[in-house]
Amino acid sequence: MQDSQKADPRHTGLMETVVAALDRSGADTSDFDLNPDLILPAGRKLRPAAVLVGFIDRGNGPHVVLTKRSSRLKHHPGQIAFPGGKVDEGDADVTATALREAWEEVGLRVDQVEVFGQLPPHETVTSFTVTPILGRIRDDFVAKPEPGEVEEVFEVPLSHLADPANYVVQQRIWAGKPRPYFTVPWGPYYIWGATARMLRGLAERMAD
Repeated sequence: MQDSQKADPRHTGLMETVVAALDRSGADTSDFDLNPDLILPAGRKLRPAAVLVGFIDRGNGPHVVLTKRSSRLKHHPGQIAFPGGKVDEGDADVTATALREAWEEVGLRVDQVEVFGQLPPHETVTSFTVTPILGRIRDDFVAKPEPGEVEEVFEVPLSHLADPANYVVQQRIWAGKPRPYFTVPWGPYYIWGATARMLRGLAERMAD
């Protein structure tokens, strides 16, 4: 690794805080956290899914790898998301799902990831229960977006995402009523919804 790529010692504690946060208790998260009066349909079926919350060191501290979904997709076009998707029958577990999806979407090989934990599942408005899998990504990773699904792969400093003060509550009309949700903007990227809520859940644990 070149000198310019060496980790800044001021940032090394962030990843230690992430690992320690996994042992702390915290509330489960969902797309409905800010809608306490919402009554969900009885008997709804939740489908299992998983995403990879991947941390990569870029010299000036750890970053989180995110994707911008293709604008041609039928569901959630152009939105910011972690690499991930629904659990397939052939997946051994949710970790296998997250790693498979990361390979398919951004070209991240399994041997380039060191998985070190997971967060509690997050319930989405689209009836998925999504398990965030946390892992360190080797710094030789070069993104190869799958053009049918991913428009762009980018990275956001963990220092930005770990600060609860950077999260803003906004709202849209959903099912005829206002629905508040978290956002955590970064440059030109509008990170919101389930992705922002899962990140804020991690930030809350890190801040405890």
